[in-house]
Amino acid sequence: MNKKPLNVVEKILASHLVEGDPATDPELGIRIDQTLTQDATGTMAYLQFESMGVPRVKTEVSVSYVDHNTVQIGFENADDHDFLQSIAKRYGVIYSKAGNGICHQLHLERFGRPGTTLLGSDSHTPTGGGIGQIAIGAGGIDIAVAMAGGAFHIPTPKVRLISLKNRLRKGTSAKDVILKVLEKFGTKGNIGWIFEYGGPGVATLDVPSRATITNMGAELGVTTSVFPSDRVTKQFLAAQGRAKDFTELKADRGAKYDDVFEIDLAKVEPMMAAPHSPGNVVTVKSMKGTKVNQILIGSCTNSSYRDIRTVALYLKGKHVADDVEVGIACGSRQVVNMLARDGSLAILHSAGCRMLENACGFCIGAHMSPRTGAISLRTNNRNFEGRSGTKSAQVYLVSPETAAASALTGKVELPTKNPVAAVPSPKKFPIDDAMFLYRETAGKGVKGTEIVRGPNIAQVPKGEPLAADLKGAVAIKVGDKITTDHIMPAGARLKFRSNIPQYAKFVFEPCDPAFHDKCMANREKGLANVIVAGESYGQGSSREHAAMCPMYLGVKAVLAKSIERIHRANLINFGIVPLVFDDPKSYDLVAAGAAVEMPGLRAAIENGGNVEVKVGKATFTATAALSDRERRLVLCGGLLASL
Repeated sequence: MNKKPLNVVEKILASHLVEGDPATDPELGIRIDQTLTQDATGTMAYLQFESMGVPRVKTEVSVSYVDHNTVQIGFENADDHDFLQSIAKRYGVIYSKAGNGICHQLHLERFGRPGTTLLGSDSHTPTGGGIGQIAIGAGGIDIAVAMAGGAFHIPTPKVRLISLKNRLRKGTSAKDVILKVLEKFGTKGNIGWIFEYGGPGVATLDVPSRATITNMGAELGVTTSVFPSDRVTKQFLAAQGRAKDFTELKADRGAKYDDVFEIDLAKVEPMMAAPHSPGNVVTVKSMKGTKVNQILIGSCTNSSYRDIRTVALYLKGKHVADDVEVGIACGSRQVVNMLARDGSLAILHSAGCRMLENACGFCIGAHMSPRTGAISLRTNNRNFEGRSGTKSAQVYLVSPETAAASALTGKVELPTKNPVAAVPSPKKFPIDDAMFLYRETAGKGVKGTEIVRGPNIAQVPKGEPLAADLKGAVAIKVGDKITTDHIMPAGARLKFRSNIPQYAKFVFEPCDPAFHDKCMANREKGLANVIVAGESYGQGSSREHAAMCPMYLGVKAVLAKSIERIHRANLINFGIVPLVFDDPKSYDLVAAGAAVEMPGLRAAIENGGNVEVKVGKATFTATAALSDRERRLVLCGGLLASL
């Protein structure tokens, strides 16, 4: 009997399926092999894991990375790092110290394996798809459950093949490819899809290039993106001293896809994403000559040896323009060591670049905020308004090649005018794992380890069972494409991530600084708080605090035109009902501050029916469209309350 030919996505999911049938069920539960956390989300993830009473992690490997809040102004970040280190030792988690590098770059180098599943408390976890992993971003509580041996649930995916042919021209790179994909499919409307890359052009892309593409697949709103594992993957893993981790993985001949989109790499031109969305894609040519004030190169998207060495080749023997600030953040100590050995660090230093820490830094607005009204070219993955730390700044997302060419003149330049030679894939990477702690006790832990808790670490809040009826007020009404940065600002506020009562004071700070006070006033009156939003609510980071803090403030429901995947899952995990207008025009019937009632809300959720919403004299319906598992979570007040 002939077996059905499978694509790469189907092969990995089939080998990890623990709940559901892809042919009939809308939701699947999959086994998770590996997890990663970073310090901005990890503190809460481990507090949640600790509350479950599990003696050690049950995954193949779990790694705690410190890469977001490495700038230590005040005690909070340093205290949280001590907590993370001690809890890693106690429960069998590998700990990556601050300065070691950025989680996605490091995990790709040292831990990722083709054919496995990776769940990370960071939305750019799909970077692992560059070596053939099903790597998915999620909220911290989902990672806690996975570390405890529980399944992770995803919508049964549709799979789109992005078929690549030919090869990129000199001066263009993977960043231009993913921007081309974003130009076609945008940042909304892709929930429930997985993008699989294939075709003869795949063989022309090295692993760092593939990882750049899967990393920024997060901006599409897809569940994840994945490449096959082939001879390019094999060479990369062998060069990392991990030849034993290689598994060939490719789609069967005749494998089916729900959609196919072809890209001729030879026709790809330099692209850039204009403010304030990764989906606002234009050509570099159309922006040529635009004055630039700041250029920042690095982040988890473009911080590999290939990327930074390319920049050094553009700048060799030259100097950046006098009136432009250039900063470079490598993705790992391995990258820094390689650049030091081949002379690239000296080139960059002599060219006038500022060498920044191996950390997320500027991408999350933790430092290097541009001046008022500045135009900043960046190789990171998001350019949401205000994310840089300067609301008036105009941030453009570009390739390392475009960034380097523009640094020389202080204006947007085409990198194809004077391109440099391609950087060959190293035959051997220098291996130094000294800043990965507790590898010898990974999966086992050290019993009796004292957990260090600074004063910034508060108790984990739990939700309450859903009431029979909802009577409340619209605490805020926002528009389309509201990101988790709008809901839960990062930057200087991120240090409060382990202290929910304190962090909750800043919910929706960029949109309405009085939101916290309004919510607290409504709570005192016995009213539930409701958030009303437009299309694509909850874009961006996997930041579960964007659901947890609103829950703490008494938010019981979000009413939106559409809600993005990770944020919707986080709302459910914290007992907030994710409602979508049955008629998008109903959005216009709701005003901020209006009284709102949802009679029979609990019964509607229990029975899977429409929810009746009354606002003033208007009445309309909305739907939560929950699976049986999600319904149980919402009814009992969230995942922690269900345990």
